[in-house]
Amino acid sequence: MIRTHNLALVGFGNVGKELVRLLIAKETVLREKYHIAWKLTGIASRRIGWVADCNGLDPFALLDGRFPQVPAWKKPQNIHAWLETADPAVFFEASSLDRRTGQPAIAHIKAALESGAHAVSANKGPIVYAYQEICDLARARGRKFYFESTVMDGTPIFSMFPHCLPAVELRGFRGILNSTTNVVLTEMEKGFSLDEAVKKAQEIGVAETDPSNDLEGWDAAVKVVALTIVLMGVPITLDQVERVGIRSVTPEQVRAARAAGMRYKLICRADRTADGVRASVRPEQLPMSDPLALLEGTTSALRFETDVFGLSIIEHKPGVIATAYGLFADFIRAVS
Repeated sequence: MIRTHNLALVGFGNVGKELVRLLIAKETVLREKYHIAWKLTGIASRRIGWVADCNGLDPFALLDGRFPQVPAWKKPQNIHAWLETADPAVFFEASSLDRRTGQPAIAHIKAALESGAHAVSANKGPIVYAYQEICDLARARGRKFYFESTVMDGTPIFSMFPHCLPAVELRGFRGILNSTTNVVLTEMEKGFSLDEAVKKAQEIGVAETDPSNDLEGWDAAVKVVALTIVLMGVPITLDQVERVGIRSVTPEQVRAARAAGMRYKLICRADRTADGVRASVRPEQLPMSDPLALLEGTTSALRFETDVFGLSIIEHKPGVIATAYGLFADFIRAVS
């Protein structure tokens, strides 16, 4: 028996659009294998405002930039009115991260759960600033809160531990979690300045117009906090992460390290201590015998140390579709 689920999405940028394309491309397998059908009833972004229709929006028209023309008096003016009109079974939060507060994504997710929708997020802010509160709300409402896309895109990091590694104790992790700095450091090895390397990263679509969050280690630090809170069960804050970005490393130092058989990488770490967890993000010189030293371009990796064994996961050169896939997979888990 196939059940149709209303879907609503905040954030209709690259990730949001790729999610819609993925839903269209996987429509047959969703029906035949999972007995799932879907209807897009709401999208929202800063540019287009709150768009909703409980009868369904045309996904092809939306991807083509053609949005329904609705009189201003009839158009939802806030998240609550939008949710009431869209009536989603699953809500997706794919807006931009505010690393200082996690808003408005936190408010969006809470409103969605309170309206009776499952919540799926690609935004790290709600985990960093309101993880336990949101989990408690989801439990109280009998809904699910998933967020696989927040770290390493669609790689099954968060879902792996409860489902595949029950009862293990995670003692620490170490890895490379920021694509921009990985690309920039590689380009600096080739002889480019920091600014030239950043421009290269922007040209291939990896770096933002303002790359400060990446270069100063903020993006990586947010991911460290999210992993520590969820997987290690320790509610650390962003200011507890010892953070040093790659602006402190000169091109000359990068090339000298490479000539000496070493490579600079921005390394994320968290380790259990007697008092909790010690977490850091900083550029480190790694020997070429270290697997992390071999990572190129947008490839990310994590090495987990548990009380049972060590485990490494590598995500090879992901694109936007990888992030969208994390949202897509969480959708299936939420309604199955």
